[in-house]
Amino acid sequence: MKKTYVTTMPDHVGAFLKASRCMAALGLNITRVSYNKAIDTHTLFIEADGEPERLELATEELRKIGYLQSSGAQSVLLVEFKLRDVPGSVAGVLELIAQYNFNISYLSSQENGSGWQLFKMGLFVEKPEQFSHFLHAVSHLCPVRVLDYDKTEKILDNSIFYVSFASELAERMALGKESRTDLIINANLIMQMLDERNEPFHKTFEYIRGFAEALADHRGDAFQPRITEYSMGDDLHITLIEPPCGSNICILKHQGMYLFVDTGYACYREETLSLLRALVPGFDTCRKAALVTHADVDHCGLLDLFSTVYLSQKSKDSLVMEREAGGGFREQNPLHAPYIRICKILTSYHPPRPEILQVICGTDKKPAQPIECIGSWSFGDLDFEVYEGQGGHLPGELVLVERRHHLAFTGDIFINIKEMTPEQTAYNHYAPYLMTSVDTDSALCAQERKALPAILGPGTWQIFGGHGLCKELVLP
Repeated sequence: MKKTYVTTMPDHVGAFLKASRCMAALGLNITRVSYNKAIDTHTLFIEADGEPERLELATEELRKIGYLQSSGAQSVLLVEFKLRDVPGSVAGVLELIAQYNFNISYLSSQENGSGWQLFKMGLFVEKPEQFSHFLHAVSHLCPVRVLDYDKTEKILDNSIFYVSFASELAERMALGKESRTDLIINANLIMQMLDERNEPFHKTFEYIRGFAEALADHRGDAFQPRITEYSMGDDLHITLIEPPCGSNICILKHQGMYLFVDTGYACYREETLSLLRALVPGFDTCRKAALVTHADVDHCGLLDLFSTVYLSQKSKDSLVMEREAGGGFREQNPLHAPYIRICKILTSYHPPRPEILQVICGTDKKPAQPIECIGSWSFGDLDFEVYEGQGGHLPGELVLVERRHHLAFTGDIFINIKEMTPEQTAYNHYAPYLMTSVDTDSALCAQERKALPAILGPGTWQIFGGHGLCKELVLP
């Protein structure tokens, strides 16, 4: 069993040696260490492997020597002091800061010819109740005001950056305190992975923050998906919903029944429910089911709204593993796992109950061809040929082809990048960087995409991908 400890390491010689001896004494093997003083002076990540009871003992030992981060309401506050531009003017402020035991994590000042200097200091405050007393006391020395960090100043905080960063994300997405340690650990994993590729560390955190902001900025009234209607005749109507973030939701209405292809992110639950109730008369009581093209977080967030979910065998296996073991196929890829875990936390994702999952085709074996026919499936009198990809994007990925109406539902094997909304385009540039690629095997995914036209054959096809507008594809 492995466990990651987020430790607060003193900034002095031998600090890591002390933690290492603690682990060795308990017979634990350290499998990963991450420390970057340019990002955070004190935070050291230690991943250890060993027996569960030994790992718990290590938790207690690290706590005893003061290496585990406090669970209190610690924060970094940016304060501006207006001081006369004369020698020694800052000394009184510094003495007061020392008296209150605040650590200075950021300091910036520059004279401007006015006879005054504005000193900006980032103060690490563990007990907020002390801060109000400090402000009252320092106000007798000089004018003072508390500022909000902007993004540039936050990245300069090199004392408790991880704590502040995780707290910010959790607050933006209204998450509980229990989510913050997981955010810290996985943000560090992404940073370490990209740092080994010589990527600048600050870009990692900018992209994670940008991803969280994109999710948060489109909640409530700002949830404005593009909605397109398609009438196919023969009692078939398709509604395509393209949220600003996450997968498309495609609604097929046929013979009084509704089939929902993919369901988007869980964090937009209330917004999506309100929209579906407006688009589908009697949504809560009508005959409906969902179909999953593949088991990614952004496609499976609202599967619990349905009593039946159709999918491939591998997609079911992945979702069941998420529920029982904490991670599916994506998290078996070390390059993808940290981002997926962050995505699950920020979007409040929970895997569906296994009893609602109904396999329509497929096995646990890899298809022999890039895209291989694995069976057929019907919805009303719509007859679909079911194809499975070899896992270029994700194992278990499906393509459903309905030849009478020349329809194809391709998931993320084929998406309409060129006709995405600006919001979709902005959102979709974060994952490829943070995961290094959204595909499990980019070369294999390219082969699958190339094989798709031959499977479809001649005619004018309506291609509904996992993201972007429906693509009309004319094949000779």
